[in-house]
Amino acid sequence: MSQDIVIPIFNFILFLLQVYFYAMIVYFFMSWIPGAQQSAFGRILARIVEPYLELFRRYIPPVGMFDLSAIVALVVFNLFRNGVIAIFYQFVLPHLY
Repeated sequence: MSQDIVIPIFNFILFLLQVYFYAMIVYFFMSWIPGAQQSAFGRILARIVEPYLELFRRYIPPVGMFDLSAIVALVVFNLFRNGVIAIFYQFVLPHLY
């Protein structure tokens, strides 16, 4: 494959990962505002973000009022994103040139 195709596809994937990361952050902040997660926008975000968060909530119970699974989910997602970038630069990009 040509670098003219692969690099824009990779950049688009990174863009989608960044949008998902920000969607999670917005969803977490919406939990601080009463009724925000029950709004139409909150329900859309819940349908997008909750499946990922449920993976962590199964194993990490809330501590009092705090849901630590959300923090762990963000850290793991960020590690995943950084791993994707590292794999691309280590294994894919050198084969394009």
